[in-house]
Amino acid sequence: MGANSTTRTEPLFDRPSNPVGYVAILMAVITGVLHLVASTNAIQFSQTLGILFILNGLGFLGGAAIYLTRYWSRPLFLVAAAYSIITILALFPVQGWGVEAFYMEGNLNPLAVITKVAEAVLAVCALYLYADT
Repeated sequence: MGANSTTRTEPLFDRPSNPVGYVAILMAVITGVLHLVASTNAIQFSQTLGILFILNGLGFLGGAAIYLTRYWSRPLFLVAAAYSIITILALFPVQGWGVEAFYMEGNLNPLAVITKVAEAVLAVCALYLYADT
């Protein structure tokens, strides 16, 4: 008779332990999807810009997915915050250095406003979760 050995392994996916984690996921999904939507318009101006929008959207969605796995670690909260802040700042060289960055053809661009708000909230959530972990 052999010994019955069982090995316990962590599940691949896990839910956030802090409610702020759910807010972070929601913000990452919102900005990720909106970047993918905006890529269809951006690619008309520049193929490179369109590809950057697609990669950025996939980066946010991928980050949210990794956050839900056992591969997530505390330092990745800082990466998520930096990624969000860099994405916010990346708007300005492309669209202009002031409030005009949030306008397109004289009208307020709701996609730009929503994505930047979502990215700012995500950065704050990531820094909070880093400090709380």
